[in-house]
Amino acid sequence: MNITEHRIAGVDEAGRGPLAGPVSVAAVILDPQRPIAGLDDSKKLSRQRREALYPQIIASALAWHIVFVAAAEIDRVNILNATLDGMRAALLGLQHRPTLALIDGNRLPGDLPCPARAIVGGDGSEAAIGAASILAKVARDRHMDTLDAHYPGYGFCRHHGYPTPDHLDALRRLGPCPEHRRSFAPVRALLATRCE
Repeated sequence: MNITEHRIAGVDEAGRGPLAGPVSVAAVILDPQRPIAGLDDSKKLSRQRREALYPQIIASALAWHIVFVAAAEIDRVNILNATLDGMRAALLGLQHRPTLALIDGNRLPGDLPCPARAIVGGDGSEAAIGAASILAKVARDRHMDTLDAHYPGYGFCRHHGYPTPDHLDALRRLGPCPEHRRSFAPVRALLATRCE
């Protein structure tokens, strides 16, 4: 079968749980003629390994696209809908239209450009989803490292927005910055106490 006739896109996200920053979503169509060794769920890989795989995926894939959905949009539509919207946008942004999308998780976005299957744990079982998870994670980590320079004091380069004790302490001391998700409970609770 001609690989241009059967293009499977893997889709995954990074950053649903943090209190700050965007959720990052990637879609990847791998080239069966150029396999990449070591693809897996990004959470199972060290940062060094993810960083090494990132350029390999970019160079070898038939197509890839990364989307950031900002904190303000997450607050507006909620994290689930923001993630699903990002998945749709990532697929629509691919240079080549996929014939099938394999999406990590148990929910499918609506109005997709191709048939799709949701696969729980797909980032560990499907190479294309694993590749997407790596692109999404590395891109988001790099973005949070950049935000650290814009909003010093929060430690974004250390925790990448996740609710670590260090981050929660900075949030209490400094209050939320524009990158914080105001709909998330710890940020919402802090804002409520400051308004009393």
